[in-house]
Amino acid sequence: MRENARVAVTKPQTESDTATRILDAAERLVQVRGFNGFSYADVAAEMGVTKASLHYHFASKAELGEALITRYAARFAESLAKIATRPSDARAKLDAYAKLYTDVLRNDRMCLCGMLAAEYPTLPKRMQDAVLEFFDDNEQWLQGILEQGQREGTLRFGGSPAEAARMIVSGLEGAMLVARSYGDVARFRTAATRLMTSLTDPAPKAASAG
Repeated sequence: MRENARVAVTKPQTESDTATRILDAAERLVQVRGFNGFSYADVAAEMGVTKASLHYHFASKAELGEALITRYAARFAESLAKIATRPSDARAKLDAYAKLYTDVLRNDRMCLCGMLAAEYPTLPKRMQDAVLEFFDDNEQWLQGILEQGQREGTLRFGGSPAEAARMIVSGLEGAMLVARSYGDVARFRTAATRLMTSLTDPAPKAASAG
């Protein structure tokens, strides 16, 4: 063999690669079935590995669930950071926020934490705390965008920015659930558009007394 000949070498799979694959498989199952709707046996069968291998990386299902939320929240936060730095007005940023949900639903999945919220009473305490932290972080980010919109004059809404932020998160998560039941992404887009429009239309004037 020539000394300078290139030899194809198969890169051995690392423990990190395996853990990532486990998280990928489990995330899809949660987004489709819910946390209580899958087992380690389901993940093992999908990956073609033993349950012992899963337990090596994630000792318990609760530990796996925490890791799922942590990874999902980090990705979501990264997307929010990119939206926040765009040179656009607050309304455009809210539209970009809603699109994050649309993209998930288009793949016939649910927001991971929205799916977990539906099972909240049955989740381990640390997973419950992580789900609430995800929603708190989203509401805090939205509050900043809503305050930007007030300063710009591009957004007009009653109540405080914090209340409006809670309305947006609740409205989008609920709209996802209903749209997924119908298998109709357009239904979600319509609801999201109406929700965002309600933050730009001036409040109706009260009728004057005769």
